[in-house]
Amino acid sequence: MTDEAVELEDLPGVGEATAEKLRDGGYTTLESIAVANKGDLMEKGDLGKKTATKIIQAARNSMDMGYETAKELMKKRENVGRISTGSKEFDDLLGGGVETQSITELYGQFASGKTQVSLQLAVNVQKKKKEGGLERNCLYIDNEKTFRPERIISIAEEQGLDPDEVLDNIHVAQAYSADHQMLLVEEAGELIKEKNIGLIVVDSLTGRFRSEYVGRGTLANRQQQLNRHMHKLQEWSALHNIAIVVTNQVMSNPGLMFGDPTRPIGGNIVGHQSTTRLYLRKSKQDKRIARLVDSPSQPEGEAVFRITSGGITDA
Repeated sequence: MTDEAVELEDLPGVGEATAEKLRDGGYTTLESIAVANKGDLMEKGDLGKKTATKIIQAARNSMDMGYETAKELMKKRENVGRISTGSKEFDDLLGGGVETQSITELYGQFASGKTQVSLQLAVNVQKKKKEGGLERNCLYIDNEKTFRPERIISIAEEQGLDPDEVLDNIHVAQAYSADHQMLLVEEAGELIKEKNIGLIVVDSLTGRFRSEYVGRGTLANRQQQLNRHMHKLQEWSALHNIAIVVTNQVMSNPGLMFGDPTRPIGGNIVGHQSTTRLYLRKSKQDKRIARLVDSPSQPEGEAVFRITSGGITDA
């Protein structure tokens, strides 16, 4: 069977009422159910554990989700797109730009350039593919109230794009709590398809969680919620061939005797779920340094770039 041949109602245990609940919860395709978290499916569809397990298994059986050769996987990788950062040196560090089907984490101290890179990508994703874009649009979750339309206009003008059109193609939401942030991501499915989204930015990923889950007693719950949040972002990136960019705050480790004492918030949960990790730091004047900390395909290294009135450029 194929995804097109089977409707949600055809799955065992899914009637019209359950199918409607699942669609309202963001599970609109067989693929989304096949990769679903069992607990989330139980919650969204008001299902028992046994029924949820049976539905997920049936969805998987209707699709080709078993082993495949590395050659077949390489063929799928041909669909991966890349968004230019605006700097050739920065792009080269990433192997050609920020990838779709993955999560890229930008972390660093205040004014290290995390938001500026995010805003540049929100513009560049709209450019033609031959110019470093995807010809698609952007969802931008602004948790720190740093999104500035004026900045988008100056970047768009520098790129020779129509500022009004660029602004229309960036869909911005502010999260007022960690739960609201998670809800914005979980309910993004229809908007992704309707608005031709190629990039989701979460700026910042951990800020709300950090302020609401205070003390060691809340750490396990915070990490569990972050894990669920990151998994949903991963799901959207895979299902819709989207680039996910998250910015992250840092904390200092005063006990460290050598090296940089700053480390990103979120611990191993964020570290393991992020495909590519970049540490940004300030240099002289308008220069910034991007250090590639982790990547499945690129060696560690650094790139220097500038933040100008017109956006990101080579140093």
